[in-house]
Amino acid sequence: MTEIAVSLTDVPETMLWTLHNRASEAARPDGVIRDETALRIYRSLSYDFVRSFGPADPSHGVRSAVFDSELRPFLAAHPDGVIVNLGEGLETQRFRVDNDRALWISVDVPDAIAIRERFMAPDERHQHIAVSALDRVWFDAIPSDRAIYITAQGLLMYFDEADVAALLRDMASRFPGAWFAFDHIPRWFSKKTLRGFKKTPHYCAPRMPWGINIDEIEPTLRAWVPDLAEYRRLPFFWPRGFRKWLYGTWTVAPVMWRHAPGIARIRFGQRHA
Repeated sequence: MTEIAVSLTDVPETMLWTLHNRASEAARPDGVIRDETALRIYRSLSYDFVRSFGPADPSHGVRSAVFDSELRPFLAAHPDGVIVNLGEGLETQRFRVDNDRALWISVDVPDAIAIRERFMAPDERHQHIAVSALDRVWFDAIPSDRAIYITAQGLLMYFDEADVAALLRDMASRFPGAWFAFDHIPRWFSKKTLRGFKKTPHYCAPRMPWGINIDEIEPTLRAWVPDLAEYRRLPFFWPRGFRKWLYGTWTVAPVMWRHAPGIARIRFGQRHA
């Protein structure tokens, strides 16, 4: 098999970090996801994943499983719904949960879309838009007469807080009643990346300006979007080993729980006449 060379930097390179963890989790007999497409892509790329990112861990596989568990009931209730994945990179979710009727729209910067299309060609039901999620031009591609679920895995932390707030307000105005799920990092980790977080001696993670603690997320979102219809904290877990106990303790320990990373689901309020 001919390997495909990739050359990415900064935030787009993180799509390889998440692929490393997700595909490695899918390869395990006890992995939390099954994803042959991710494995095929992973094995096709000429890139030293371990040198850059170190040994794989289950974090991004677990995150994908959480988002999958959100979209399955959405598609069951809205078979012809629209799923918009912001900053999707090489995520292969549509191969895990698609129903042959939904419209999938992947929004990412041109470098990322170019790599994605080496493996996943767009078609009538799977569309690619090569722009930043902050470029509202993607709004115009979303049908207004179908249920909408927007996701952002591993994205919003790379934006400034003011940009995140403005994006949420604009989405709430444009897509009333839509769902939006995203993950977020705590303030201490955001500060760590601003000082220069070296995942390995060969890879420094991009700056992540937007950090927020779990106890701050709901009041902050409601201040940004006053007519927010729903907020829910989605469960994140470590699937095995000592870190399963450690992470489980961290997320419930007094005071410390607020400093864990999190995943949130919100629903924008319906527009009133």
